[in-house]
Amino acid sequence: MLEPYLYKTKVEAGLDEAGRGCYAGPVFAAAVILPKKFHHPLLNDSKQLSEKERDLLRPVIEKESIHFAVASVDNDEIDSINILQASFKAMHLALDKLMAVPQLLLVDGNRFKPYRDIPHRCLIQGDGRYASIAAASVLAKTYRDEHMLQLHKEFSHYGWDTNKGYGTAVHRKAIEETGICKYHRRSFNILNPQIGLF
Repeated sequence: MLEPYLYKTKVEAGLDEAGRGCYAGPVFAAAVILPKKFHHPLLNDSKQLSEKERDLLRPVIEKESIHFAVASVDNDEIDSINILQASFKAMHLALDKLMAVPQLLLVDGNRFKPYRDIPHRCLIQGDGRYASIAAASVLAKTYRDEHMLQLHKEFSHYGWDTNKGYGTAVHRKAIEETGICKYHRRSFNILNPQIGLF
């Protein structure tokens, strides 16, 4: 059972990211402010849900949240500033887009770069503990998956329609055979030196 909030009297925004460990594509992040009484029986850490369950939850979260926002940082910027900083930046960009200013940020994980003067709490496995973080994890994941399906149309041989840019056997084999493309994260050292870039 997810906790509905950390502090009942504060406006809390849950924050989470998706795609941090991928070989290709952007990292996405979401910020969600939920009503204190929000409850949905399916809501959980997005990694514990099926694709169908996440797709069912997304419109519910979007409709019933007080405010939500999603943002991303592309692979070129990930290569430039590193994936940790890119994850923080994606979260900050999502916060920039929120229509309300939260009083407290609940962040999944153990590290965060402070945002303006808003206090934050880092919560390890927070996406499985607090509803707002779980909601953010669902939105970040579904928006990123949707984006990777679009990139798949351009480079279908990598199998991004199923692996979403993660380093599966199919994805690694395609890289070995044809090299990387413009959406791959070159700083992740996924490229054999003998393979070209296209």
